[in-house]
Amino acid sequence: MINRIVLGVCYDGSRYHGWQHQEEVSTVQETLEHALSRVADQPVTVVCAGRTDAGVHATAQVVHFDTEAHRTERSWLFGANSNLPADISVSFAKVTAPEFHARFSALSRTYRYILCNQPVRPGVFQKTVSWYYKSLDVERMQKAAQYLLGEHDFSAFRGSGCQAHHAVRTIHQLTVKKQGRLVVVEVTANAFLLHMVRNIVGVLLAIGVGEKNPEWASEVLNSCDRRRGAVTSPPNGLYLVDVEYPAHFNLPKEPKGPFFLD
Repeated sequence: MINRIVLGVCYDGSRYHGWQHQEEVSTVQETLEHALSRVADQPVTVVCAGRTDAGVHATAQVVHFDTEAHRTERSWLFGANSNLPADISVSFAKVTAPEFHARFSALSRTYRYILCNQPVRPGVFQKTVSWYYKSLDVERMQKAAQYLLGEHDFSAFRGSGCQAHHAVRTIHQLTVKKQGRLVVVEVTANAFLLHMVRNIVGVLLAIGVGEKNPEWASEVLNSCDRRRGAVTSPPNGLYLVDVEYPAHFNLPKEPKGPFFLD
């Protein structure tokens, strides 16, 4: 009998070349599959909710895999963690319905971008937060964010090399908040394009520092031209913090994290 197992996974992506398998470089997928294969005593291949780029982190990645190996949920959880490096952790393991799919069953995904906004670069957390030295007007950034809500063609925020069939996405929520010296941009959408969040942040930064008016976000969006936008923000401030699924799958609800912002 084949079981479908779903896992919650969190990781610091600093030393990985993204989620997906690549030749001759270390990835999160490869590392996780190696750990699970040792628990299963047979090869395991996982499918994730959202592929993250090199240097990007996750506090609530979701994956599934099929296996003939029979292990308890506790064994999958603690067995995986005992075979994983310290910067990757499985937060839950659950036997799920055969129709569950980590990617296609997802209703939405939420990313959080964390900026340290101060004149000098931070001496700690440099690999897990981004840094912007010019003072940011969060109210201007939040006003600009409203132009991006709803269903649009996000070609202007699409990274080169994106393999999506089309650029139409629906942003359900986009907020910009200041917490001490941190500026936090959080965006929830049905799905994302390559570098979409980092390109959105780039536009919001240009507006927050006063180089552009809030209405410029709408102009960039409507142009459908990536060249009209701003510089892509660095990956180290970006986290996948939530993936929403239909309630009947009854998945554990993870804190959005990073933990120090909840």
